[in-house]
Amino acid sequence: MKILIDIGHPAHVHLFKNFAKEVLLHDHEVFFTCREKEFEKYLLTSYGFSFKSFGKKYSSIPGKLLGMIKFDVKEFISGLRFSPDIFLSHGSIYAAHASFLLGKPHISLEDSGNMEQIRLYKPFTNVIITPDVLKENLGDKQIRYRSYHELAYLHPNYFKPNDSVYDYLKLSKNEKYCIVRFVSWNATHDEGQKGFSDNEKNQLIDYLSDKMKVYISSESDLPIEFRKYQIYIPPEKIHDALYFASLVISEGATIASEAGLLGTTSFYVNSIRRSYCQDQERFNLVYNFQNSYSALMKIKEIIIDKKKLSKQSEARHSLISSKIDTTAFLVWFVENWPESYRIMKANPEYQERFR
Repeated sequence: MKILIDIGHPAHVHLFKNFAKEVLLHDHEVFFTCREKEFEKYLLTSYGFSFKSFGKKYSSIPGKLLGMIKFDVKEFISGLRFSPDIFLSHGSIYAAHASFLLGKPHISLEDSGNMEQIRLYKPFTNVIITPDVLKENLGDKQIRYRSYHELAYLHPNYFKPNDSVYDYLKLSKNEKYCIVRFVSWNATHDEGQKGFSDNEKNQLIDYLSDKMKVYISSESDLPIEFRKYQIYIPPEKIHDALYFASLVISEGATIASEAGLLGTTSFYVNSIRRSYCQDQERFNLVYNFQNSYSALMKIKEIIIDKKKLSKQSEARHSLISSKIDTTAFLVWFVENWPESYRIMKANPEYQERFR
């Protein structure tokens, strides 16, 4: 089987990397396509995958419209040359369109519920696989599974923390630090949304830096006063850094969710709600705030409470025990397509075998 995987975000590389490694061992062929947002090319290269980059993403509205045409054409040409049996993506409009034109199935994973994007790819997609906590009803094409996308790479079956990340951070072992993640607000679903204001960012960093070492990860260029906090580690080491951190505060849902799944107390501060982050709040692993002032108050409360700031190992174990292995499920689903779709429609509990 030949599988083309389209990547639109660095997190998508992590989402599909273990799947790709596994199916390659089963003698399938895998080819990646991507646009460049942050570290997509670096990650695909570091994991040794074959791929084609279509260049930088566009941030303006006219640029996004131009990009849709440009990337559609490039995806179609890549599909024509590679001739895949299946297209696989995380909600890729380009993979959906190319697969339809080439008469091939497109399997999409979806966990954001961004309907402005779903409407553009759903008509050209055969199945949409979503976590069962996603509230949106996407119709007959939807298959729900009992897990999160992040457990495709942070499940204990795949992720083993490596404390050598302290060397990259230039810290002594067990030295307390936190990671703060700011987003660029350039995505289509970010229009009209908000996280921390500039003034609140200053308040947050001033407060945190008085308590522990602070590292900032940012999608856009940091202002001069924050550059001394910028994190400099190889992108593939970010999950080790999240694991050993005392606290993670993020405007992006992915980083917040990843930290929570690693047992690190995490804050998601964004006016956009994410169902998987809300689900993790049941275990006190991710605190969700649409109001940044309220988030600042809770962050201070947590830092004072040393117990809540420590590694939440039991909560992490309880959460993961209630979920399935996302990668194992995805490997089975793709390798057994289309019979897997019929099995899941007739018997959703079949997924329990992937615990």
